[in-house]
Amino acid sequence: MVRAEKRNSTLLPSPACGRGAGGEGASTKGIPRADAPSPSPLPQAGEGRASADQIWSWLADVPDPEIPVVSVVDLGIVRAVEWEGDDLVVTLTPTYSGCPATAVIAFDVAEALRRRGINSVRTKSRLSPAWTTDWIGETAREKLKAYGIAPPAGGARCVGDLKNPIVECPRCGSTATEQVSRFGSTPCKASWRCRDCLEPFDYFKSF
Repeated sequence: MVRAEKRNSTLLPSPACGRGAGGEGASTKGIPRADAPSPSPLPQAGEGRASADQIWSWLADVPDPEIPVVSVVDLGIVRAVEWEGDDLVVTLTPTYSGCPATAVIAFDVAEALRRRGINSVRTKSRLSPAWTTDWIGETAREKLKAYGIAPPAGGARCVGDLKNPIVECPRCGSTATEQVSRFGSTPCKASWRCRDCLEPFDYFKSF
């Protein structure tokens, strides 16, 4: 009689796609083939665990739920990552204290890291110093513009400032623009339009 060999059929997340192990030739029911070894889990604390640079690169792939063309790192929402014993702690600063996407961002960050094999993740909020559009990097501003959203103009401004900034149309580049409403598709944006190309667009408020 041929003795059956016991195999480990535990499925682990794939860093490449964020889903179960597999790839070409994998079973459609999620059961690994005999000749397809399962990926190894990410080492945890004390065993060559992920570096801060690696974790930052993973978080750079987590999109903002309201503006998916930029990541939570692009927007400056992620303020710190650090190991505390066996726990990975990620510090987040919301764009403003009442932002409805805050809970979603915390969930998405934790899930993204768990898919990478880090099982013990904690997120915490830091409200001081308050988030500012000055934390949005130049690359992120270009992404916003390409997406059709005018990036914040100039430095941080008081929310109650009644003088409109000079805003460049993200579609044609004209500065002959005007505000239609101080409220846009989300609380952090305002509705504007271009007097040259006549196209409406969102402006990411500077604050």
